[in-house]
Parts: sequence; C-alpha cells; structure tokens
Amino acid sequence: MDLYEHQGKELLRGFGIETLPGVVAATPEEAKRAADTFGGTVAIKAQVLTGGRGKAGGIKVVKSPDEAEDAARQVLGMDIRGHTVRKLLVEAGAAIASEMYLSITVDREAKKPLILFSTEGGVDIEEVAATKPESIVRMHLDPLVGLLPYQTRQITFAAGLEGDAAKGVGRTLTNLYKGFEGLDASLVEINPLVLTEEGQVLALDAKVTVDNSSLYRHQDIAELRDVEAADPQEERAQEVGLQYVKLDGDVGILGNGAGLVMSTLDVVAQAGGDPANFCDVGGGADAEKISTALDIVTSNEKVKSVFFNIFGGITRGDEVARGLLSAIERTNIELPIVVRLDGTNAEEGRSILAENTPPNVKTEETMLGAAQRAVELAREGGR
Repeated sequence: MDLYEHQGKELLRGFGIETLPGVVAATPEEAKRAADTFGGTVAIKAQVLTGGRGKAGGIKVVKSPDEAEDAARQVLGMDIRGHTVRKLLVEAGAAIASEMYLSITVDREAKKPLILFSTEGGVDIEEVAATKPESIVRMHLDPLVGLLPYQTRQITFAAGLEGDAAKGVGRTLTNLYKGFEGLDASLVEINPLVLTEEGQVLALDAKVTVDNSSLYRHQDIAELRDVEAADPQEERAQEVGLQYVKLDGDVGILGNGAGLVMSTLDVVAQAGGDPANFCDVGGGADAEKISTALDIVTSNEKVKSVFFNIFGGITRGDEVARGLLSAIERTNIELPIVVRLDGTNAEEGRSILAENTPPNVKTEETMLGAAQRAVELAREGGR
C-alpha cells in the first residue's frame, strides 16, 4: 500500500524524522491561507501516488500567498502519469545547503533490508546509479539484528560526511530504520534529504510503502487508503479476495497459484508479449470466482486476449474445465481466451473444453504454446 507524501511524513515524524511544517489543501483558497500562515517562500506539492512530480510540473516554489493560490490552481486537476491531482501539500520553505538521497527497502534476492544512501539527491536514483554509481553507498542488514550504531557510522563515513551533517544523517538513518520496522514497510525513501544552511537535516519528501499483508496489524494505516485514487480493477479484486496487480500490457493473465502466475508472466514476455496483469484465482476456485476474475481482467480496456493457465492439483482438471465453461457463459466474454490445462485429469479437462467451448476459446497443451497463441491473438486486435 503506497502512501501520499503528507501521510508518509506524518508517520515518519512519529519515529523522529524531522520535516518542514506543512498543510494539506484541496482548493486554491486553502493553499493561499496556508501560505499566508507560513509567510515567505513555500512549496506547492501535488499529492499523487507516483513519482516524477517535479518533472511534470507538480511542484512549484512560490514567494507569496497570491502566487501560492495561482500555483495551486495550475496543479490541482493536473494529470501526472495517469494520476489526477486532487490534493496539495503546502510546505514552508528552507535554506538548503545540500541535497541527499536515503532509502531502506527489501532486497528480495538477498532476503534482507537494503540501505541506499547518496550525497547526490533530488534526482532519480536510477540516474545517479547510471552516471555516478560510486556515489551510492549500499549496505545489507541482518533482519534479526537490525541497524547497529557502527553500521550507521560506516555509511556516513563512506559518503564522506563530517560534523553536523554526519550526526544528522546518522540520527535520521537510525530513526528511519525504526520506522521501516515499525510500519512493516517494504520501502521508506527520502529524496531529497537536505542539509540546511543552519546544519539541520530534514526530510523534504517521503515515500512510504507498507506491506499489504501487515495491514491487519496497522488498522490506522489501512484507513489511510484513498479509494478514489485506487485502480478500479485492483480495488474490486481486493474486495472479492483476489490477488490482482495491474500492469501495462495487453495480454490478460489468470492462473491458480502465485508461482504459476509469475511464471506465466515470464513466458508471455518470452513469447514477445506484454502482460496486462497478475491475477491469481487460488486453488480450488469455483465458477463464480473464475467468472469474477475474468470479468475484472477483461474490464481493463487494454486487454486484447486472455491467457488462462491452470495446473490441476488438488482441484482436478475436469472440474476446472467445467468451472471455466460456466464462468465464460456467465460473463459472455467475446475476447479470445487461450487455456492451457495440465496436471490431474488434464486430458479429461481438455476434452471437455474442446467439445463445449465457444469459438473464442482456444486450448493449448504447453505453456509456451499457449503464451505464443495469446500474444498472436492480442496482436490481431482482440476486441
């Protein structure tokens, strides 16, 4: 679950991260009043659940309440990478001496928290990694031990920091790791983390992503979810208990089991296609659940074909085939659907499909063959 900047900052402040004072505004008039309260230079910052706000014109620095009102009027309603700006953060200004980058995330390959720190902040960390990789300090942590004081000193020393800057960054890093653990986060990122001319270290931005699986422990965070900003397919899938993640391609993906679905995405990419989603209907899915999943997947206008990849284990292939036929009949989908069925009673299941499916449903015996067929049908136009 991604959080807005102002939400992330509010949570991180509870762990000792220092930020500038700010007020959330939903109208130009509210932005003007907030700027008048702070006085002097303020930043008008679009609140959207995506990056690239600055490059898109979603962050403006102004010097008066009237300018704040004009800037808010420009930013509100703006589209930034498919996200409509409905709220702003009006934040007090600061005299910045330098900008840095700091994040803690989960390195899934190493199965450990990973700290990234760079004195090159304010730009995409990918750009820094490509042009100045030596400026990024990386450190993996033992999740059973956490961040130890000597590791904090190692990071600041490796970055070449001294004096107040080293102390401030070290304190911020220590508190950020406390937040990372305490929030059950998969990512906490501050870009930029700034050193002011007065020697204060402040978080000028905050990106916080909380593991959805932990939300039962954080009801207060779960309540922060912005339903209006959520993707409609993902929101509906969550309501019915489906594991669904929307992607940018045109081949809809369904499967029974997270591992199988991940493999399906890879095989579609290998066949030259672009997956439109991840959708796991789970083991033992009945006709109603399959029909709901198909409806969600095909409600994405980008989808031009569907690849339904099923492995019959506990649920037999013939049962899956009957459930799929019932689901297709319920949803009345006209898009081409490619079905690969393997495992327990797979031959019986394929026979049932071959004898009863409508013309838009194709069956394939192999995973790669099905992926290639789905990609071909998507290229032919699908709808």
